[in-house]
Amino acid sequence: MEEDTAVRATSFGAIAEDYDRYRPGPPPAAADWLLPGGASLVADVCAGTGGLTRILDGRVQTVVAVELDRRMLAVLAGGVPEAAAVCANGEILPFRPASLDAVLISSAWHWLDPAIAAAEIGRVLRPGGVLGVVWSGPDRSVAWIADLLGPSRWTSPAPPVPPASGRSRRSLVLPATAPFHDPERQLIEWSLPRTRQELVGLAGTYSRVITQGPAERLEIARRAAQVIDGDPAFAGTDAVEVPMASVCWRAVRR
Repeated sequence: MEEDTAVRATSFGAIAEDYDRYRPGPPPAAADWLLPGGASLVADVCAGTGGLTRILDGRVQTVVAVELDRRMLAVLAGGVPEAAAVCANGEILPFRPASLDAVLISSAWHWLDPAIAAAEIGRVLRPGGVLGVVWSGPDRSVAWIADLLGPSRWTSPAPPVPPASGRSRRSLVLPATAPFHDPERQLIEWSLPRTRQELVGLAGTYSRVITQGPAERLEIARRAAQVIDGDPAFAGTDAVEVPMASVCWRAVRR
């Protein structure tokens, strides 16, 4: 992993409480689409503060949340005490071969080495098990959200052409040697009510912002508030329905 990518990938623990407060997890419909029928033992890998873990809890018999950053894991354990929380690397999983029904990853596949992760997940999944990957967030094809968070990279119906490295934002690109059938893709759209404060907080939870200095982060928050205050949707109200989108991928273990 390149140095800049490594720094950004490990930046979220510094704002673990804010990440949990402001970053919405995927919708229940995403978990329903990703999970194989009859799944009983599922790992939420690179679980962060548990946005996906919360949804899986109650849908399957046992959920194991795997997260390397202990600061993120502490928030997860406090918010989803029913799940087993394990501090481990997403590329070195603490499970026996062919022991899991599904491995799900929310908004984190792009931080992993796809060749290493695919092989390791293939090792711990039973035949017929599912590797499920999802990215969720405000729909950046909407103009004011693009102004707030940056332009859309992932809401178009056609997936992007994978780069030679196999690492791509918002797509599941598996090496030819990976023990999986071709991935399927699904786009799920919904909305969430969000206040002005929540949207300004959300803008500060992305790695490109977290890794900036204090002055830069304050300026980004100021600009985010300016974008929100200038949008007609907020006229006379402090909260709006924010259009959301989840890009989901699932690949079945051969």
